[in-house]
Amino acid sequence: MNAKTMRRLRQLHLYVGVFFAPAILFFAISGGLQAFRLQQASGWDGAPPPQWIAVMGSVHIDQRLPAAEPEKKPGVEAPKPPVDPAKVAERKAKAQKALPMKIFTAALGAALGLATLLGAAIAISMKSTRRVSLVMLAAGAVVPAILLLA
Repeated sequence: MNAKTMRRLRQLHLYVGVFFAPAILFFAISGGLQAFRLQQASGWDGAPPPQWIAVMGSVHIDQRLPAAEPEKKPGVEAPKPPVDPAKVAERKAKAQKALPMKIFTAALGAALGLATLLGAAIAISMKSTRRVSLVMLAAGAVVPAILLLA
């Protein structure tokens, strides 16, 4: 390829990367959290997840904000099914076996997020493309928010 074509390809790569940087960062973080199923109420201790993790998980999995849950009446609880100790032990063994891959997936999300932040910082630090990079970065944050709220 000639120099002019390469320059245009690098410029296109810069603008596409900066536009999608906010979404890449969001999905890297939410994917890393989901590796450990932190967005589910059945997480580590069975307690409901923090609201921000539940929202991120819903957007990541369903591409929408979570629906409001109906209020529960005090004193009325659904009966819990009996616990089968064999199934619990089997679930724990599977979870233990999957732990190395879960750790790798969380590390991948962190590395992708870091690489995205570094790329955006590099794009913004270049004087020749700073203005367009900032506009693309802002558009990359605003467009998905509008689509999500629409």
